[in-house]
Amino acid sequence: MKTETIVPGEPTDRKMMNRKKPQWRRIQTTPMSGPMRLFSGNSNRPLAEKIAAYVGNELGRSDVGRFADGEVNVHIRQNVRGKDCYLIQSTCRPANENLMELLIMIDALRRASAGRINAVIPYFGYARADRKSEPRVPITAKLVANLITGAGADRIITMDLHAGQIQGFFDIPLDHLYASPVVLDYINAKKLKDLVVVSPDVGGVERARALAKRIKAGLVIIDKRRPRPNEASIYNVIGDVQGKNAIIFDDICDTGGTLIKVAETIRLKGANKVFGVCVHGVLSGNSMEMIERSCLEELVISDSIPVPVAKGSKITVLSIARLLGEAILRNHGGESISELFV
Repeated sequence: MKTETIVPGEPTDRKMMNRKKPQWRRIQTTPMSGPMRLFSGNSNRPLAEKIAAYVGNELGRSDVGRFADGEVNVHIRQNVRGKDCYLIQSTCRPANENLMELLIMIDALRRASAGRINAVIPYFGYARADRKSEPRVPITAKLVANLITGAGADRIITMDLHAGQIQGFFDIPLDHLYASPVVLDYINAKKLKDLVVVSPDVGGVERARALAKRIKAGLVIIDKRRPRPNEASIYNVIGDVQGKNAIIFDDICDTGGTLIKVAETIRLKGANKVFGVCVHGVLSGNSMEMIERSCLEELVISDSIPVPVAKGSKITVLSIARLLGEAILRNHGGESISELFV
């Protein structure tokens, strides 16, 4: 949409100024939405390239490197003035390095007069510190939200947050995507019978219930306690898994300890086969080796975080590039994103 602004002309002759009224000329102006530009940091370049291919744009030219002392050095190598910019960057391991890349790239785009800066964060790190679970601990998820907003982001697009309330930590619009459509397609293709969806803790019940409803399966809840980070104890299994094919559905698989303990427990309760589905495969330490030795039939994760090539025979990676790409296109075109999950 174009608008017209009228400004007075500039007479160059004093006699002309005395004889005639000032002339008026018309200047054409356009809104600051502009074409789309996609950029990527170093956290997950392969996913960014897949998203760019789906969207039909090439990744923008930028240098994201390091100074000799390790400080992040960013240079945007093309014009972004007035453009709608999408910066694709997961804040996965190394979390602090990737977070700083994200913040500095946002700042670089802002100072280059980008029209809108949309931070596309497939995996939002520090999300597990979302509340004060005990005295004198930080709420780091809120701190990170403040940093991203303060850097100059206009919108966040992220996927499967650890806790839904993190959406409220941002004072800018946030689109919360779910990997469930990708997971559903994969589960339906396997044609498993007698399914039950298992939530590995009370906090994940809503997520597991939504999947169970879509595949018309039962729901089982694990009563789990966590005495310290990355350590879990299981007390009760709420629901029936006898003779069922169980799908443990969670947002994050970090060390794999909780997932493996839950799988062992429900196998002892009579489950037939146990599958794990975790959107974000953090896979710290020797988690992949533990998963290979476990009673899990398969662990399904997304490519929101880069997965090593030697990932083991039990780990299957599903791409979320199409889903993120569609969300970007809809946001750029002013269309509904929530319709993707109806």
